[in-house]
Amino acid sequence: MATARTPHGATGVGGVKGKGQGGGSGRIGGPVRAVGRALHFPVTGTARGIRKATHAHGAGESGLGKLIELHGVNGAGDVMITVALASTVFFSVPTDEARGRVALYLAITMAPFTVLAPVIGPLLDRLPHGRRAAMAGSMLARALLALIISGAVATGSLELYPAALGVLVASKAYGVIRSAVVPRLLPPRISLVKANSRVTLGGLLATAAAAPVGAGLQAIGPRWPLYGAFVIYVAGTFLSFTLPPKVDSAKDEDVALLASDEEHLHGPHLRPVKRPGLRTVGRAVTHALGANAALRWLSGFLTFFLAFLLREHPLTGSSAAVSLGIVAVSAGVGNAIGTAFGAWLRSRAPEIIIVVMLAFVLGAAVVAAIFFGAFLVACLAAVAGFSQALSKLSLDALIQRDVPETVRTSAFARSETMLQMAWVLGGAIGIVMPLNGTLGLCVAAAVLTLGWLTTTRGLLGSARHGGSSKPRVA
Repeated sequence: MATARTPHGATGVGGVKGKGQGGGSGRIGGPVRAVGRALHFPVTGTARGIRKATHAHGAGESGLGKLIELHGVNGAGDVMITVALASTVFFSVPTDEARGRVALYLAITMAPFTVLAPVIGPLLDRLPHGRRAAMAGSMLARALLALIISGAVATGSLELYPAALGVLVASKAYGVIRSAVVPRLLPPRISLVKANSRVTLGGLLATAAAAPVGAGLQAIGPRWPLYGAFVIYVAGTFLSFTLPPKVDSAKDEDVALLASDEEHLHGPHLRPVKRPGLRTVGRAVTHALGANAALRWLSGFLTFFLAFLLREHPLTGSSAAVSLGIVAVSAGVGNAIGTAFGAWLRSRAPEIIIVVMLAFVLGAAVVAAIFFGAFLVACLAAVAGFSQALSKLSLDALIQRDVPETVRTSAFARSETMLQMAWVLGGAIGIVMPLNGTLGLCVAAAVLTLGWLTTTRGLLGSARHGGSSKPRVA
């Protein structure tokens, strides 16, 4: 009986235990897998959503989607550097000392950049077959410089300033190359202005997402945003080489001359050049470039002028940090709306859009100068961001329409370099201005008025004549 019961009990217990384990495993495993999928989905789902958005309308097949993703990585890395530098150079010391530090920063970084910027475009014109390598080099250089800055932040070393200059030059070189690459990656169903709009919007969204992450890393320690930038830039280095090989193709390309016609050539191009009529960019493009330079000047000016003004005199009822945040968010939102709006207006008289945008921001600057206040300063920042984005997209449309295909990428590279120089000049003036809101915005309005008067007639004349009926071909 005992012997009989023992195997029966053993078998029974074993059978129950085995059944219980198997059933328990099944009952527990299902919820565990469900929780795992739920935790995994925000990452994989977000990644799939981003990939679907960036690769829509043929952008995946042409390679434009990869460029949008690369530009997002670039924006995320740059905002990490910005957070670290702002906290070190600007927020960590009293206003007077901060002004001296930023002036030193501008003297060591921006002044050499004004000398180097005109060289960037021509140098890149000589390297048309290495654009992917150049973009990867820009990312890798900034990754290494971020590590150098992280050491300088901890020790207070002067290495911070030349390293920051290197980051600035590498970032602007990337911007020039990116502008030159976009025409090579156009899908059949997307115009150049819409492609630029999507690339720019991708960068803005990535910057907005990375900014709070950078602020959180800064709360851990001043080095951590720079470590984050290092990781992001290294990823961008590898991502650069995933762009299609046609990015490096320069078949039948030539170098653009930023003049409306042969009569307006300057410098070494005063001498006769081979077929100059096909290498000059046209009247509409030169005037549009002048108008965009005025708007880019305003962007640089407001960045530095308002940074010090709002730190010393915050917006009513707000701290300095909150005041700067309000203005920065306003400018970012305006820029994003202008970028999205530009895709809808891509085929509607770009000359008229530029004239209207310049007049729009001029009016906002005049009103903000006369009735200086918190709300109007935020409105001016939003209007400036909106106008700059929409005007730049209109300039892209004019280059697409009027510049021969053989020199179009070169025209993008050189025009982008000129706009970066305008931003630097505006920033330099913003740092030396007295901290008087009305006076500063009056100066801004005066510069915008000059830009509007010198470009409006040419742009309206071009619009009246319909511009070039079709892009010139070599």
